[in-house]
Amino acid sequence: MTSLQVADSFLVADGKVRGLALHRERFTASCAALGVEAAGFFDDQVKRLPGFGRWFPRFELSAEGELAVQLRPAPPQGGRIRVSVRPDPRRTPRVKGPDLEVLGELRAEAAATDRADEVLLVSPDGIALEGAYSALVWWEDDVLCVPPATLPILPSVTAELLRRLATDRGTEIAERTRTAADLADADEVWLVNALHGIRPIHAWHTNPIDPLPLSTAPQWQQSLTALAVPL
Repeated sequence: MTSLQVADSFLVADGKVRGLALHRERFTASCAALGVEAAGFFDDQVKRLPGFGRWFPRFELSAEGELAVQLRPAPPQGGRIRVSVRPDPRRTPRVKGPDLEVLGELRAEAAATDRADEVLLVSPDGIALEGAYSALVWWEDDVLCVPPATLPILPSVTAELLRRLATDRGTEIAERTRTAADLADADEVWLVNALHGIRPIHAWHTNPIDPLPLSTAPQWQQSLTALAVPL
């Protein structure tokens, strides 16, 4: 497999995408940092994406400096998830691409040993960062919480869209530092990404959350979906 220097994926459903400008900005900025101009390529390839069906294209910059797009059918949208906590193995946490393979292996291991759908990455001192392929969002007393941007995390398009929705609704937003144990006691914890939108955590390792909180995820998911606009 060719190593990736940069990658970015987003959901295309019946010719509509949410947060496309943010995905473009993240991909082209990471490519530019490596001396590759990708804006024209990105714009040209977006015009070629299908206007029907569900797709999850991945824009790529290879180790050889070549730009490409994989047009992949979108997997089914997921719901509540079981999460396993793992130390963060990434070398370049702020750039999507170079660590995708090792993260895939980590998630496969967690699925086999803990029946987990996703992993929560933590720093050496136990601070919760994000999922393997997801950003971390949680609720404390009606406050939408996210990890501080100063932590080694990937800038998340979906988390940013949720922050904008929260601002529009007058919902308080806070950057807070929490351990995985702290999150187990939070009102509700979500892992969010471009493919699934919001996935509430219903179990840590093999321990279910009992009782499950009354989730606000469906309402926020509906608002996220409504942000999708034609290509």
